[in-house]
Amino acid sequence: MLSAKYKTGLVFFPAFDWAISPTHPEREERLLYTQDQVFEEGLFDIEGITEFKPDLVRVQDVERVHFCVPDVWAVTTESHFISAGGAKTIGMAVMDKKVERGFALVRPPGHHAMRIVHGARGFCNINIEAVMIEFLRESYGVEKVAIVDTDCHHGDGTQDIYWHDPNTLFISIHQDGRTLYPGSGFINEWGGPNAAGTTVNIPLPPNTSEEGFLYALKNMILPILDDFKPDLIVNSAGQDNHYSDPITNMNFSAQGYAELTSLLKPDIAVLEGGYAIEGALPYINVGIILAMAGVDYSKVKEPDYNAERIRQTSEVTRYIENVGKKVLGVWQGREVLKQELRGKKKFAERSRSIFYDTDNIREKQDETIRICDECAGALRIDSASDRGNRILAVHIPTKACKNCTEIGYQWYESASSKEFDMVLLQDRTRDKYIKRGRKG
Repeated sequence: MLSAKYKTGLVFFPAFDWAISPTHPEREERLLYTQDQVFEEGLFDIEGITEFKPDLVRVQDVERVHFCVPDVWAVTTESHFISAGGAKTIGMAVMDKKVERGFALVRPPGHHAMRIVHGARGFCNINIEAVMIEFLRESYGVEKVAIVDTDCHHGDGTQDIYWHDPNTLFISIHQDGRTLYPGSGFINEWGGPNAAGTTVNIPLPPNTSEEGFLYALKNMILPILDDFKPDLIVNSAGQDNHYSDPITNMNFSAQGYAELTSLLKPDIAVLEGGYAIEGALPYINVGIILAMAGVDYSKVKEPDYNAERIRQTSEVTRYIENVGKKVLGVWQGREVLKQELRGKKKFAERSRSIFYDTDNIREKQDETIRICDECAGALRIDSASDRGNRILAVHIPTKACKNCTEIGYQWYESASSKEFDMVLLQDRTRDKYIKRGRKG
């Protein structure tokens, strides 16, 4: 009998009752073919690979991460609670040492969901990785976390949530935003003034093959992880870089995904995108599971795999090498960058326009962050959507200093209910979420 080198836990949740439409790429078949393949290949006969059943997250778990407008129930379904709960289940299994590694094969996905949620973006309503991570921080005292997002689309939601957090390293490797949704994820997006450099974007050109992905992993991602020294590595395991994916333009393979996983050594992987339902996902997921478990994956190949047909050009190779120099330059110069962004200011501001493409909502945000040497900084967001909702959201970070805590409460208490439909306070020092509206 085969044995896993690393005890590995799996959670499946296909979400039978949730789909954007019956024929939409993000539908339950994404996981059903994978489940069949896992059973057919006998992966659960391998000693050390165990299936767990997903639990549900609570409203409190979601509110630890998000400001939902008008509330959590208005922007989620039970499937979202179970999908995030599947990630939470795997996180707990790893932290409780029931397994060494875990993979949550769940949907709906989450990495386009930002801190404020007026609706769905890129098929995502809540950020399931962030909900899991912040639960683990609150319950197990986890501090430094690295998130490596390997989805073909830039993980703009996760980036937004951790933009100001120096204890979270967010690395996204993705197809260049000039050629693919959401149109972001460029090298000069490197985090806020209190966390400059801990957001790392690696935009790759269309038609990048496994050669390019693995070059980026070995020469950019792994050295940065070695420097950061996280307590936990989470892989947002999108699979839409595959050469057969219908909505992207990359040339990755199941073997490439398995090797990437083997080298990355994530503690936890959470499924994100991937829409080649029959020809790619079953093979990719089997490869990832075997790699996580430390079992030979060399025979996992798609029926139509042809390495020569998907090999990248020399121009693509040179482009990626140049990207690598720029990415490492930003990382190595992050302290200088941090000082440049901070200057002598006490506060930093930014304004953004955000489009919720799935729900056709437009949002305008005005954000203020307190520049702080002691913590991640108190954060104030004035958010208004074209649906008529205007909110003030105040975030006090975990381990906030006294001054940031006081300023956060001042922002919350001084906000006028005549000006805002809702005023919200997320106090992570007390794991508390407070809400007041025009009637409250």
